[in-house]
Amino acid sequence: MSARVLVVGGAGYIGSVTAAVLGKNGFEVETYDDLSTGHEEAAQGRLHRGDIRDKDKLTAVLKNGDFDAVMHFAAKSLVGESVAHPLRYYDVNVGGTATLVQSMQDAGVDTLVFSSTCAIYGDPVRLPLDEDHPQHPVSPYGASKKMVEEMLAACREREGLKVTTLRYFNAAGCMPDGSLGESHKTETHLIPLAIAAALGHRPPLSLFGTDYDTRDGTCIRDYIHVLDLADAHVKALNRLLSGNSGDAYNVGTGVGTTVKEVLAAIGQSLGTPVPHSVAARRDGDPPALFARADKIQADLGWTPEWTSIEGIVDTAVRWARSPRF
Repeated sequence: MSARVLVVGGAGYIGSVTAAVLGKNGFEVETYDDLSTGHEEAAQGRLHRGDIRDKDKLTAVLKNGDFDAVMHFAAKSLVGESVAHPLRYYDVNVGGTATLVQSMQDAGVDTLVFSSTCAIYGDPVRLPLDEDHPQHPVSPYGASKKMVEEMLAACREREGLKVTTLRYFNAAGCMPDGSLGESHKTETHLIPLAIAAALGHRPPLSLFGTDYDTRDGTCIRDYIHVLDLADAHVKALNRLLSGNSGDAYNVGTGVGTTVKEVLAAIGQSLGTPVPHSVAARRDGDPPALFARADKIQADLGWTPEWTSIEGIVDTAVRWARSPRF
């Protein structure tokens, strides 16, 4: 019998794509989500609607479903909102994860893959960013993820939890067949915002700063296709199910792309330029952020397949032209 996985936060962007990829790899998948930001249409398998802080419901779902593992994507993730309302982020991201792990213990489930972020590092002191880089997050969002990682590491060491945390860089792209894509109620990501501006669905894009010390004056980021992220989750889960206790890994391409290069790729894909205006730099935007991902390649045999920004953008454009939800 194949392993059964509860995907918590599985109605969201990365969670739903990962759940779909799990299904294609022979796992039995069900979804747990409160649908506050996710979409019912994106959920894979049976959908259990509930809050991650609802211990009674989570425990019942885990016990009744006889699950072998959990993948945890449920979180509040808007940096600006976290600055304005930090308590919400500690409540959901930290408190919710503690509740989830307690429910897993009560249900006898000891295997977890956790969705983390490169925001735990804060401003880079060296590049590329490796897993040993100092951790000084600059937002309550990043701080909450760091706290969760510390909690999970302690549970691995002291309570027998098998857990791997995956630190994402800039998730991007959509399912190439157009079945699942990025659809946030509050969109903050560059690629969907720029595509929407080029399609005339929103005002021209604001380009924050063109005077950075980079090759074209705009910020450099590491864009990782959502399918490559999903593949990293599958490989992490398989290693845990084989008996490994888990670890923490960066998930990025190691390739930095400037904002202007992203806009050029979108313009090429759509056949029309992205309308934009130049604005002042935003506080807290480092000139460059990109990963060193040697560790996950060595330990899990993971390598990104989508290394071209043009290919990543093409999938996002396909979704934006015909979104399903």
